[in-house]
Amino acid sequence: MANFTSYVICTSPRSGSTLLCKLLAGTGQSGNPSSLFHRPSLSAWLKAYQLSDRPFADEGEALHAVFRAARDQGTAGTGIFGLRLQRHSFAFFTEKLALLHPTLTADGERFQAAFGKTLFIHLTRSNKLEQAISLVKANQTGLWHMRSDGTELERLSEPKDPVYDADEIARNLAQLTAFDLDWNAWFQTEGIDPMQVSYDELSADPKAVLSSILDRLGLDPSLADGITPPVAKLADATNRAWARRFVTEPRVIAPL
Repeated sequence: MANFTSYVICTSPRSGSTLLCKLLAGTGQSGNPSSLFHRPSLSAWLKAYQLSDRPFADEGEALHAVFRAARDQGTAGTGIFGLRLQRHSFAFFTEKLALLHPTLTADGERFQAAFGKTLFIHLTRSNKLEQAISLVKANQTGLWHMRSDGTELERLSEPKDPVYDADEIARNLAQLTAFDLDWNAWFQTEGIDPMQVSYDELSADPKAVLSSILDRLGLDPSLADGITPPVAKLADATNRAWARRFVTEPRVIAPL
């Protein structure tokens, strides 16, 4: 019997969350986690779940349909629901969750009402400069993820060469740092003690991290033994050169 009926990976971009989601889905027993509520827009949610053409009496009815569809997709017949939440869309998500459960006063209680007993997993990347560079580079090149065999897994735009941009790196560095602070503040407010997972741990030994999460969920940790990490690291000499340049070159800070 599983200890939890759901889990939420609380994270920010370029933290290793795609790798973690694919590892968990690969067991066939621990849900199918992804960014099921990625865009902060009800119309985008309806479109994503092929519900745009259905007539709904009001927003509440539409939200119930969206959440049912999301639970089905994130559970994938395993009995455990998995969800990845990025911080940039979190406020909109909790706003809509509150509409679904108006008699409850806390976010944590609303998660439990929507998804059952929930394990919160805080996935973070301690080196925020590396994370910011990775995000800038992904946005510039269009390549977000690569398979372990070297083929492209996710591309969001036509290929372009990366160009060093100190201001954009600094902007992302500040925002990614704020995302972590916001998650920690929310955990404290809600009285949630999340399971902590780091990017460094995940990239160094993905099977060990997967095994520990499965164990915490109340599933068989040995399910991790047969899983091959499906995502490769994209960091290369360009990332390292940008990091050195960012910390050594003087920069002019524009006035507010």
